[in-house]
Amino acid sequence: MSMWKTCLLVRTTVLLVLAAVLSGCSAIRLELPFASDNALEAQILSQKEDAFAQLDPLALSPEIIDYLDTHVTDRTSDYRIVDRLQQLLFTEDYLNLQYDDQRTRTAVQTFADRQGNCLSVVSLYIAMARHLGVNAQYQTVRVRPSWDRRGEHLVLSQHINAIGRLDQNTQYVVDFTPEITLQQLTASRVTDAQGRALYFNNLGVEALIANELDVAVAYFRNALWIDPEQSIVWNNLGSTYNRQGHRDLAAYSYRKAFSLDRTNATAINNLVKFHTAEGDLETAQRYARAIERFNESNPYFHYNLGNEAYAQGNFELARTHYERAIRRKDSEPDFYLALSKTWEMLGDMEQSATQLALARVAVLTANQLYLPSRDKVRVLDERSILRSSSAGFSVRATPR
Repeated sequence: MSMWKTCLLVRTTVLLVLAAVLSGCSAIRLELPFASDNALEAQILSQKEDAFAQLDPLALSPEIIDYLDTHVTDRTSDYRIVDRLQQLLFTEDYLNLQYDDQRTRTAVQTFADRQGNCLSVVSLYIAMARHLGVNAQYQTVRVRPSWDRRGEHLVLSQHINAIGRLDQNTQYVVDFTPEITLQQLTASRVTDAQGRALYFNNLGVEALIANELDVAVAYFRNALWIDPEQSIVWNNLGSTYNRQGHRDLAAYSYRKAFSLDRTNATAINNLVKFHTAEGDLETAQRYARAIERFNESNPYFHYNLGNEAYAQGNFELARTHYERAIRRKDSEPDFYLALSKTWEMLGDMEQSATQLALARVAVLTANQLYLPSRDKVRVLDERSILRSSSAGFSVRATPR
C-alpha cells in the first residue's frame, strides 16, 4: 500500500518502491478503462460542507500580527519585507524555525512550536507575506526520491515551496528545505484551495500512520470535497479503504487516481498488490509490466539504481546506470556529477574530469531555479542579476 503526502509518501512494501516514486512527466503506457461510478462516488464524497472549517492553515493569530508589527517596521518596498521575513523566520536571533516532518501544522501552530514540515512553514510564510502586502502563493515541485522508514512504513518527500512576484520582472522563491535536489522544470503553482486540500491530505496520512483509519478517511474525504481532482488523495483514500477491508472502494479509488494522473505509478503499484491479493495474477502482471516499461524509460529510475550500486561499491554497475540515465535525459547535472565520481572511484581521472565539466555545462545551460542551496529565500530578476545581500538571501537570473 502506497500513499502520498506533501513532504511525505507512505509505502508498506519495499519491493515496489522504485516503481512508485521515480515518476517523471511522461505517462504510463497502460490501457486502464475507467468510468465514473456515480453511486460509489456519492458514497465516498457524501459530505455537503467543509467538515473542518475551523482549521485554517493560513490564519494568523493576534500574537503573530503583533510580532510582525513589532519587527517589520520598514515596509517601504516588497524587497525589504521579503528580506526581513527571511531574517525573522530562519535566523537564530528570531524564530529560527526548525524542520519537523512528524506533523503538519497550521501557520499558528508552526509559529508557536517554532518548527514544521515544508507545507507548515510555507503556510506561515505565505500568511505573513500577504498580511504585509507582499504577493505569495504555494508552488509544488517534484523531488528526487528520499526515503525514511517509520515502523512498517517508508516515507518519501514531495516538496512544496512559496513563490511570489516583487515587480513586473522579479520573482522570489522561499524554500524551507532548499538543500534537497528538485527535478528540473516540474514546478506548478497551487491555489489556496489546493493547498488546503494538501493540508488535509497530510493530516490523513498522519492518521493512517497512527492507525486511526476512520480519522484518516475523514481527512481524505474532506480534501476531496475541497479538490476532487487530487490524484494523490484518491490514491491515499484507496489505501485506507484497503486497510479497512472495503475492497470495492479501494479499487475504485486507485483507478480514479490513475485516471486523474497518468503518471501516478503509485496507484498502479497499489493495483498490482490489490489484484495479486485477489488472485487475479494476470491483471497484476499486466500492470507490473507497464511499470517496468515506465521505469526503463525513466532517467531517474536508472539514476537511483546507480546510487544503490555506488553505495554498495559496485562502481562498474553504477557507471552503467548513470550512463543510461544520461542517454534518457542529457540535461541533468547530477547525472554527470555522479558519473564523474564513479569514474574517479574506477581510477580514470580523465573521464572523471570530462564528466565534471559536462555537469558544469549542464548547470549553466539549464539555468536552474531549483539548484540545491543554503539559501531559504532567492530573488530572481528576470532581466539581470540585481544584487547580492546577506547570508541566506541571494539573487539569480531566470528567463521569462
